Amino acid sequence: MPLKTRIRSGKAAPALDLPPPFRLITLREVGDAFAHAQKVAAQEGAGTLVFVGRFDLAEFAVVLEPEEPLRTARKSFYMAMNALADALLIHAPPEKPIAFDWPDTVRVDGGLVGGGRLAWPKDADEDAMPEWLVFGGMIRTISMTDAPGLHPLETALDQEGFDETGSAALVESFARHLMVRFDSWQVDGFGENAKDYLMRLSPEKGARREIDTNGDLLIRWAASSQTERRALLPALTAPSWYDSKRGGPRQ
Repeated sequence: MPLKTRIRSGKAAPALDLPPPFRLITLREVGDAFAHAQKVAAQEGAGTLVFVGRFDLAEFAVVLEPEEPLRTARKSFYMAMNALADALLIHAPPEKPIAFDWPDTVRVDGGLVGGGRLAWPKDADEDAMPEWLVFGGMIRTISMTDAPGLHPLETALDQEGFDETGSAALVESFARHLMVRFDSWQVDGFGENAKDYLMRLSPEKGARREIDTNGDLLIRWAASSQTERRALLPALTAPSWYDSKRGGPRQ
């Protein structure tokens, strides 16, 4: 069953040009979009998009209201990750590779630029519809590293030849692509979102990968008859790309 999400009507604040279903909350640079979206999710409802006005990061979070049990609704994380990659491609140089490390890290030409997070009510029942989900995204737009090459595994959009992409433009693109992804899910099911996400995963030689109904990653190795299961739930509780001390993507 496709994920059906209610997005209430409303108008975005002038700071961002968002599709009409979204409503904007803007925080100052010291704000935390992911935490704030969770705080207001129950009151503000689906379609609320929290944006932090930072010059070095595109930081945002959006409230979703799935109409299926939490156990399977977490698959919406993959849909949002696809929308984030779609938005990056709009502003990327031709043929610039954008890939995922499962499940939450975004890389541009091999360098880590950020990723996504997912939250839900702490007391939510796995077999009941959650009151809300919050997807949070963070992308490094400008490098703050004084010595280029000091952190070879991390990068920023300005170092990768992206157009003059400010954080606002990237979040606007994300919102539009998220709507397209929702429509695709509702019309054609989860399959196309799963296929697109898997195509963007960093390659593993000899691996044939699928996404299970609960969002787990299933890997069938060419040299073995065994199937490896990588559980989504514990992976989401400890984002691999996020440095809590820095409050941003790790280096």
